Amino acid sequence: MKLLADESFPGPVVRALRTSGHDVLWAREEQPGAEDEAVLRRAMEDQRILLTFDKDFGELAFRWGLPAPCGVLLFRFMIQDWPTVTRRVVEALDSQPSWTGLFAVVESERLRVVKLYPSRHLDGPNAP
Repeated sequence: MKLLADESFPGPVVRALRTSGHDVLWAREEQPGAEDEAVLRRAMEDQRILLTFDKDFGELAFRWGLPAPCGVLLFRFMIQDWPTVTRRVVEALDSQPSWTGLFAVVESERLRVVKLYPSRHLDGPNAP
């Protein structure tokens, strides 16, 4: 699974995902200081699933109407310790065979998933 962790995503979790064989780009390494729009555009261009703790990506995903090769997992729980966070991230990733075209909110005890519908908003990534 090809993933893109946003800049504020925890480094220990990124390293654990890489160690377990996931293809993870990290915006902190690849695009330091980039705006959310640029990070989301990168996920779309590279057909990666975006991992984030930043709820602004949810608004962007729905406003842009992301294309099918992309998806977003928004994690909304208190960071306790890295092993617990890593376990919850891996559980969420493993709960679907594919995250393309989906937006998920991952909380400590539940997972909510909705389908993203492509749209043609003028302020989105395909704007003229």
